[in-house]
Amino acid sequence: MTVKIDLNVSLDGFATTTDQTPENPMGEDWSRLVAAYVATRTMRQRVLGDTSGAGTTGIDEKYASAYFEGTGAEIMGAGMFGLHLFGDDPGWRGWWGEEPPFEVPVFVLTHTPRASIEFDNGTAFHFIDASPHDALAQAREAAGDADVRIGGGVDVVRQFVKAGLVDRLHLAVAPIVLGRGERIWDDLRGLENDYEIVSEVAESGVTHVVFRR
Repeated sequence: MTVKIDLNVSLDGFATTTDQTPENPMGEDWSRLVAAYVATRTMRQRVLGDTSGAGTTGIDEKYASAYFEGTGAEIMGAGMFGLHLFGDDPGWRGWWGEEPPFEVPVFVLTHTPRASIEFDNGTAFHFIDASPHDALAQAREAAGDADVRIGGGVDVVRQFVKAGLVDRLHLAVAPIVLGRGERIWDDLRGLENDYEIVSEVAESGVTHVVFRR
């Protein structure tokens, strides 16, 4: 069983954006940051519901398909589910629509737990107030022999990395500069000493960097 992370970051290490507006709640920078991933065949199918088979099939696709392969449970922060904006809405079922792409149990870290939500495709969101160690213990039990993925956001990712709980950290480094946001590298000085590191550049210009314990 592997504890793994996949994260899109800019050249200057930012994994969040700050240019959102009421008219464009995702912002232009976010679409630039994730453009290569969204263009892959796997992400078009699993996230956008495009079953035509369209999408890129090169190195970016290799990592996009690995994002889902072998995963038995996921952990994410409240923001990735959408509780920061819709925490007062008891009917809120997340950003992901009625067919969330995870298809496994998902443990959402929040200080205000609520009843679990289950979907027909196997996705189930469980809302827990837990430390990284305790959350991982619950996710491991749900995953069985399969992997556990730490989904994000970046603060959640840093917590698990700092706690020494991550076996594989994959960063898809987009060739753009954001200049502001929330950086993956803050307070992680010397991280490279605990991992073997490999990288390869995709046809899109994205550099895939993998830290493996």
